Amino acid sequence: MDISANELKERLDKGEALHIIDVRDQLEYHTFNIGGVNIPLGKLTTGIDDLEFDEEDELILICAHGIRSKTAVQVLEQSGFTNVRNLKGGILSIRKLNS
Repeated sequence: MDISANELKERLDKGEALHIIDVRDQLEYHTFNIGGVNIPLGKLTTGIDDLEFDEEDELILICAHGIRSKTAVQVLEQSGFTNVRNLKGGILSIRKLNS
């Protein structure tokens, strides 16, 4: 299921403690990010067993445009995670809200 940039921004502005996983490469992450843990998609697919989240936790996956994070959502769902959301439009949609 997707989450919109507006909904995510509202929840962050309220101070909600969210489990955000940014699946972009480290360089992209360090250039601009909204927090969360940086686990590049390649590492996520090989390190699912190392994740420190419960399978029922809401996980919000983000990337630049929403394509890699959509793939990450599918990978996590196939591994048994049941509450995984993709940021529609990616980090660019958040940046547009802030401009």
